Amino acid sequence: MSKPLYDRDRAAIGNLQKLRFFPLAVAGGRGVRLVEEDGRELIDLSGAWGAASLGYGHPAIAAAVSAAVANPAGASILSASNAPAVALAERLLAHFPGKGTHKVWLGHSGSDANEAAYRAVVKATGRTGVIAFVGAYHGCTVGSMAFSGHSVQADAAKADGLILLPYPDSYRPYRDDPTGNSILALLEERLAAVPAGSIAAAFVEPIQSDGGLIVPPDGFLQRFAAICRGHGILVVCDEVKVGLARSGRLHCFEHEGFVPDILVLGKGLGGGLPLSAVIAPAEILDCASSFAMQTLHGNPVSSAAGLAVLETLDAEGLAEAAERKGKLLRDGLEKLAERHSLIGNIRGRGLACGVELVRDRRSREPARAETSKLIYRAYELGLVLYYVGMNGNVLELTPPLTITEDDIRKALQLLDRAFAEFHTIPDTVFEQFIGW
Repeated sequence: MSKPLYDRDRAAIGNLQKLRFFPLAVAGGRGVRLVEEDGRELIDLSGAWGAASLGYGHPAIAAAVSAAVANPAGASILSASNAPAVALAERLLAHFPGKGTHKVWLGHSGSDANEAAYRAVVKATGRTGVIAFVGAYHGCTVGSMAFSGHSVQADAAKADGLILLPYPDSYRPYRDDPTGNSILALLEERLAAVPAGSIAAAFVEPIQSDGGLIVPPDGFLQRFAAICRGHGILVVCDEVKVGLARSGRLHCFEHEGFVPDILVLGKGLGGGLPLSAVIAPAEILDCASSFAMQTLHGNPVSSAAGLAVLETLDAEGLAEAAERKGKLLRDGLEKLAERHSLIGNIRGRGLACGVELVRDRRSREPARAETSKLIYRAYELGLVLYYVGMNGNVLELTPPLTITEDDIRKALQLLDRAFAEFHTIPDTVFEQFIGW
């Protein structure tokens, strides 16, 4: 099938910023559906990697952005305050514990937000060490890659004093310990081996997203935070993909019985526009001036979209809906697992779901090639979803929070068919799609 738009894309746009799995060529979008240039509609179970939190063309975002573009309050917060950015910061603070103790930094993406958080903590504390987890993808800037643990960034320069820990995965447990306590013991060992007071921050995802949509065991993050705080280490919660109602709570850390010192938000906060935020103690974000800035940070159009997202999450009860819809989705996936042995494990919270595919349920050998073929066949059938994980074998389902239960059922039907037919996809198809 000829795809003129995709051919133009290949000719005009460099591969440096591409992560492609199939020739998706989008001309528009409506609700939870993407529309290709020939008019074909596809149910988007990826939500543009979670960024399209309210789907495509939501009236609240359209109205807010149109008004902001028609009467722009400048272009940033760099050298002037603007109403949408200030209002967004105030609203974010109102939803975060610790009234009057924190402030907000506004950026474009999870990458620049995580880097800004790390740089600010180092500047404010004088410490340089950082704790993170194997499989963590905190961004694609030089600074954020320095403490990421994903295999695709193995060649990136790492921060001095970086401690990388295994992420607790009950399906593939470290030292056969599904509680994660062995990892906490390892943390204590690593901390005892470095100079006291050398570690500035610990970055953790409450659900490890690109590492494989892994949900930590109950109580792990609470115990992890307690150990860090016992050493004066600030806990940074990276909720760029799984935060802001996706997990069934506004903030994913609310499931875990602790409050992070610093919260990083992105993707869904902008509803599809470039927007991120760091919520941190005032002494961290006030430690310097002209230190972590870009010309369009706090852009009033993006900030207006962020305000519309937060207002819509409340008005439409989307956190509670995500919990209900997520259960429907995972229940449906469990039924698929009864028919398709490729499905090894199903996990997630709310509308952040992971499906790990294996060649053999006993050995749990990752089914990497099969996963690539499966999502390609799903695309052919009218369903968009991608894979993540260190072995490239975990389906990531992060649809718009506005997805209907009827659309979930239709998506499950298409996925069922893709499982039955993925073997029809030839290996030669993937010569132009590198994926992860």
